[in-house]
Amino acid sequence: MAKRERVVRMSVEQPLWRALMAYRVLTLGYAVLLFVFTRDTFERPWVAIGFLAVLSVWTLATLPRVAGAAACTRRFLGADLALALTGILLTPVADVHAQTFDGPTLPSIWTAGSVLAYAIKGGWRWAAFASSLVAVANIVERGHPSQDTLHNVLLVWVASIAIGYVVEVARASERTLARALEIEAATRERERLARDIHDSVLQVLAMVQRRGAALGGEAAELGRMAGEQEVALRTLVAGGLARTSRVSEDASLGAVVREVEEPDDGPADLRRLLVPHAGSRVTLADPGAPVLLAPAAARELAAAVGAAMDNVRRHAGPDARTWILVEDWPDEVIVTVRDDGPGIPDGRLAQAEGEGRLGVAQSIRGRLRDLGGTAELISVPGQGTEVELKVPKGSRGKAER
Repeated sequence: MAKRERVVRMSVEQPLWRALMAYRVLTLGYAVLLFVFTRDTFERPWVAIGFLAVLSVWTLATLPRVAGAAACTRRFLGADLALALTGILLTPVADVHAQTFDGPTLPSIWTAGSVLAYAIKGGWRWAAFASSLVAVANIVERGHPSQDTLHNVLLVWVASIAIGYVVEVARASERTLARALEIEAATRERERLARDIHDSVLQVLAMVQRRGAALGGEAAELGRMAGEQEVALRTLVAGGLARTSRVSEDASLGAVVREVEEPDDGPADLRRLLVPHAGSRVTLADPGAPVLLAPAAARELAAAVGAAMDNVRRHAGPDARTWILVEDWPDEVIVTVRDDGPGIPDGRLAQAEGEGRLGVAQSIRGRLRDLGGTAELISVPGQGTEVELKVPKGSRGKAER
């Protein structure tokens, strides 16, 4: 990952650093030529010559420093900006009339290159810092700044911040792309493993199930267990592929000004918590898209479903079939657990609560009550039991209150 990040960063920033190198050389030449054509107006030309000589040596000697982000350290940026500010403040010393007329400073537009280095290295915040110092130096150099001076200062300030922001957006975009490529590679690997599993393990389990059913006796029980494992493995593989594919889509379409990874306190997909319940006698039906709830609410709802499944196994018997239906509505999530067992006799729940067995009362209804939702149990003797769990979308759960 670190290697890929270095490659990505180079792909975004390298053209900018190369352009900055060329800019510094060209603006140095411009500053020198500007002095050559206007040297007769300087009261102390030796001050300008001395500064431009230092500026020329510094610019040419430090070209490798602006060739990339690694070499362009904070110490170098500070020294570079200090040189630009010194040149601005030395302008009225070399040319007394510089404060009267809106002429160029000694470094002229070379100063913008120093500010741009801050923008490329650290983004818009660094650019705002550097350009603000340059603005103060220009105002101090002019003494009584004119409208043109203020206009130029504001132009450099806005332009540098805009470039810094663009650099940050470009970096975020590249990180998003790198993450999407990683997820795509992981998806391809998972699909390959799924094909291998399908061609080997799943086919063996299916064969054991068929042969066991044909042989009968203990072999039939082994066949039944193999069938359950086959269904569980298929569900696990399919669920993993769906989640990976969904994350890949979110990464490629996500905003480029933020990281792809979801925050730790982001919504949880209820389907992932219900997948372990699926089996040969348990059918899980979901919308086919993430069912998002607050993490605590999703865990509590999944626990309530688990309690309902425990009741099915305890009271309906091992041969009962169960269906779990997940519905994702705009304002609420509904999970229905239905079985084809013998049902619950009238008055049995009240009797259980009176005897201190509070599985339905606390494990199911209590959890839903804490979530601001409801739990409704419908049972007809001889026709099975249906538990309907409703949770509002805005619920955050007892653990997060």
